[in-house]
Amino acid sequence: MPELIFPLDSKRKFTDQVKIGHNRWHPEIPPVAWVKPGDSFRVHCREWFDGAIHNDDSAEDIRDAPLTTVHALSGPFAVEGAEPGDLLVVDILDLGPVPQEDSGPLAGQGWGYTGIFPTRNGGGFLTEQFPDAYKAIWDFSGQIATSRHIPAVSFTGITHPGLMGTAPSAALLSKWNARESALIATDPRRVPPLALPPEPRDAVLGSVPPSEFDRIAAEAARTAPPRENGGNQDIKNLTRGSRVFYPVYVPGANLSVGDLHFSQGDGEITFCGAIEMGGFIDLRVEVIKEGMRTYRVGENAIFMPGRTGPQYSEWLAFSGVSVTLDGEQRYLDSQLAYRRACLHAIDYLTAFGYSPEQAYLLLGAAPIEGRLSGVVDIPNSCATVYLPTAIFDFDVRPSASGPLRVPQGTGAPHAAFD
Repeated sequence: MPELIFPLDSKRKFTDQVKIGHNRWHPEIPPVAWVKPGDSFRVHCREWFDGAIHNDDSAEDIRDAPLTTVHALSGPFAVEGAEPGDLLVVDILDLGPVPQEDSGPLAGQGWGYTGIFPTRNGGGFLTEQFPDAYKAIWDFSGQIATSRHIPAVSFTGITHPGLMGTAPSAALLSKWNARESALIATDPRRVPPLALPPEPRDAVLGSVPPSEFDRIAAEAARTAPPRENGGNQDIKNLTRGSRVFYPVYVPGANLSVGDLHFSQGDGEITFCGAIEMGGFIDLRVEVIKEGMRTYRVGENAIFMPGRTGPQYSEWLAFSGVSVTLDGEQRYLDSQLAYRRACLHAIDYLTAFGYSPEQAYLLLGAAPIEGRLSGVVDIPNSCATVYLPTAIFDFDVRPSASGPLRVPQGTGAPHAAFD
């Protein structure tokens, strides 16, 4: 086993560990450990809410989830010799749920969760159609996930880190804050908001000295979106066997990782659409000197997808075009087309007895594939959602005999704001 350089004790909060991680991006957050090019090492990760979501049949924890506390990131890890302008090469060697703990109160201890976040607390890709909070708990058996809240499905998860990236430079951080502040100013009262500005409340900044804490907390960027440094990209194929090439913006690169997922569909469409879990990840690092200039990687990571994962060979695909639900024509709006494809898949699954919320949760958690299928034929973009048929315990394809009705079981827990 690689050397464990960032341990987490499951009985203690993320902020009460021997080594403290962080939940904001800032170049002055000190590294918790140093590694050398060629080193392999193990890192423990806490799920993104640090235990705020529970294995129960209520969705009140999703409704009231403390978004100012996320993401609980392990790191930063500095790499000897890495300098701005280099490329940091990160190999994902292995990852999985909390080792040797198959039961317990934390996601990753034999279970995980998917949530539909309410419009008033984060929202999601289809928040106009699904404004309330819902939750599904998933039980793990090896690589297989099943849920008491979504009956008659089981699937092999593609485990991956939802979030991994390098620290921004001071100039890059300033650019993020300026452009996101300008976006917020166009509609400052929007719900959900257009972006998340720096928020000192609940900031966790590793070993930043107390004399600098307030300043850094007021400048540090939230970790919710992906940015030039990688970050919260939520790419399901960034898995075991992947090699990632990250731009380096600060000395040491300062790599951080977290937000582990047991499984996820393309787009993580419910916002907390993956099966969230804590666990471990094994990494190996190398450095390509002056790689950003050599390979024209001025911003944003490039990567080689992992070569492992479920071997699904049959799919039922749903398409959508860039026309709103009200019939308004939009010009080559690929995001709208993907939204419509997801809604068509949800409508289809309700014919089998699933509630729309169960279908939505399933599309977020199962390893569906989302594709931009046509982006040049004006005025309509076409996007498609590929649903693997083998994840169902019944034949989900259309037939002359009509759809089988699936027993509802306990249904998906629901919580609305008063």
